[in-house]
Amino acid sequence: MSSAAETAYAARYTEFPVAPKTLEESGLSLDLILQLALKTLHFAGELTGAELSHRLGLNFAVIEPVLELLIQQRQVEIVGGTMVGRASYRYRISDAGRARAVFFLESNHYVGIAPVPFDQYRRYMLSVRRSLSRRDATQEKVREAFRHLVISQHVLDQLGPAINAGHSMFVYGPPGNGKTVIAQAIRKLLEGDLAIPHAIEVEGAIIRMFDPVSHEPLDVDDDPDADQSLDLGQRPDRRWIRCKRPMVMVGGELTLDALELNYNPSTKFYRAPVQAIANGGVLVIDDFGRQQCAPRDLLNRWIVPLESRVDFLTLQSGQKFELPFMVLVVFATNIKPAELVDEAFLRRIHYKVFAESPTVAEFAQIFENVCRERKLDFDKKFVEHLLQSYYKPRKIALRGCQPRDLLTQVLSLAEYRGLPRSITPELLDAACASYFVDEQESPVLYS
Repeated sequence: MSSAAETAYAARYTEFPVAPKTLEESGLSLDLILQLALKTLHFAGELTGAELSHRLGLNFAVIEPVLELLIQQRQVEIVGGTMVGRASYRYRISDAGRARAVFFLESNHYVGIAPVPFDQYRRYMLSVRRSLSRRDATQEKVREAFRHLVISQHVLDQLGPAINAGHSMFVYGPPGNGKTVIAQAIRKLLEGDLAIPHAIEVEGAIIRMFDPVSHEPLDVDDDPDADQSLDLGQRPDRRWIRCKRPMVMVGGELTLDALELNYNPSTKFYRAPVQAIANGGVLVIDDFGRQQCAPRDLLNRWIVPLESRVDFLTLQSGQKFELPFMVLVVFATNIKPAELVDEAFLRRIHYKVFAESPTVAEFAQIFENVCRERKLDFDKKFVEHLLQSYYKPRKIALRGCQPRDLLTQVLSLAEYRGLPRSITPELLDAACASYFVDEQESPVLYS
């Protein structure tokens, strides 16, 4: 990314943190940057100043005092370079430097982009809270966000105000009616982007914040030579990554431990809990009520964050700190909320959205949509055949997932039998026979 492009970038995304130009502006101690520089050189052996600067995510002007100190201490030596500037010099770690780097690795194994001081992260999250909490979920935007789903206007009119309010919500109803998909689609209505730090530093401890699974970067900068420029301008701080608003989904595997800092005794640094990874976005608790921990325990853990918008995390040392809690939590469940928690807890979940079963007309529309997605010819007679032959006689409830599931089985059967890729009544019958549970026992035949 050129200097001019970086300046334009910072002007366009005014909320993105600007790169520090000095060690003091970075907010990090000289000792922490020294440790990162030595550990990086320990694994790389030799790097130019620009390359080392790039690996640490800091301007060369920030790390230059650290390199000068390491040279004075004979732990790093200059082995080459050009007259362009000290950023072009090649720096090689000495034996004494390797010994010290090994000592630092015993404290923690974190190597890579320098962390952001916690206070800078907290100030950033608080400064963008107003823009993040700004909702503009009009009826038109909600309908557009959910246009790929067949949902009644009644349900959409419940979702819109809940999203605008930014409060937690229950999305509940019978299984198979798209509660999970509804929760996922909510993210489309959260506009704007967010800066996510690679890691943050709290009282000397390092917490990895960026999660490549949950965070989607919008820009990638892989030009280490950019740091050789003397004109630092208003560059974006590369300790942060501009991402889409996160959407984190957890299900039955969720435990209370996942809501706390995860300390790795081998690497000796932390991984952020799921709600911190979802900060600024959506956290979906799928199949709520089927976790390994009791619903009451889970909600007890979140009583304070849901109301005060502040979460309390604890380091191994026992040190507690407050983390801004800017998460839209969606509890998706097929269990009635009143059966999961008592009235006091329900009061804290401001919105309850019922994902109702489709009508016959909506069922037919879902069936047609799935046919279009699978490039199959649609005919209403197929839906009528299902209704008259299976649903009505057996009193089977309509569910939004059934057209997709049945047509998947139809295509699998057609492929297995060597038939054309199309729908027939016979294939539908065979799919229904293996999809729906027949509770009637087969008659016993005696020879």
